[in-house]
Amino acid sequence: MEIIRNIKRMQSSCRKLAARGKTIGLVPTMGFLHDGHLSLVKIARRHADIVIATIFVNPAQFAPNEDFSRYPRDEKGDLEKLRRAGTDFVFIPKASDIYPEDFESAVSVEKITGVLEGESRPGHFRGVTTIVAKLFNITRPDAAVFGMKDFQQAAVLKRMVIDLNYPIKIIITPTVREKSGLAMSSRNKYFNTEQKKEAVCLYQALTTAKKMIKREKILRSGILKKRMIHIIKEICPTAEIDYIAFTDMNTLAPMKSVQPGCVSSLAVRVHGVRLIDNMRLL
Repeated sequence: MEIIRNIKRMQSSCRKLAARGKTIGLVPTMGFLHDGHLSLVKIARRHADIVIATIFVNPAQFAPNEDFSRYPRDEKGDLEKLRRAGTDFVFIPKASDIYPEDFESAVSVEKITGVLEGESRPGHFRGVTTIVAKLFNITRPDAAVFGMKDFQQAAVLKRMVIDLNYPIKIIITPTVREKSGLAMSSRNKYFNTEQKKEAVCLYQALTTAKKMIKREKILRSGILKKRMIHIIKEICPTAEIDYIAFTDMNTLAPMKSVQPGCVSSLAVRVHGVRLIDNMRLL
């Protein structure tokens, strides 16, 4: 496994790989890797000859009041995990190289970034699309792999690839969960054992909605939402609900009644930690 920190060197390596006819699979991460990230590496391997993982805690996608400075980092541990997973290259650029002092450009997807996470975290997706576009330009992958846990991000990046004519296949993989159902996340590190039990409230709310649809044939999103709020507060009385939404999985258009292709997504603060999760309902 080769570790590269220099942009030009990464570009040169990718050009040489392409000249040899090798296909590239990209797995962008912010580090502090868990089994969910490593599953992306394994899937990238199925779709490409060479797997490149990136580690970059992107300051542009954090708001001033968010947890950029305390976001967990463990480069040594990450590299060992990526080595065991069979990664070929790891790209770890410096923030000063990605965003030099005279940096002025940005990539922005408009319509579908104005709701859900985009509404709650202004500027977040502009930071995401800009860094991912830069990583695409540096590595020139044939495929890029992302997790379904970041459901809206997946839709935004698919739109960006279509709109900007990137010849890249975007692969979205199922959310990897802990035994309790809690979606794996680097931020789960913030919880103690008891808090982690309460963090499962997001998953329990989503599965409750899915059961109500299947068993009771309840399709009205308003009714489902009320029940989900009850479940969340029952498991974690101090939880702060940012949003619970029912939208089309591709357009993110809101759905008053659950139809095929409907995804329920939610953001909840559990003991001060903001978690997101989602589930396709039909």
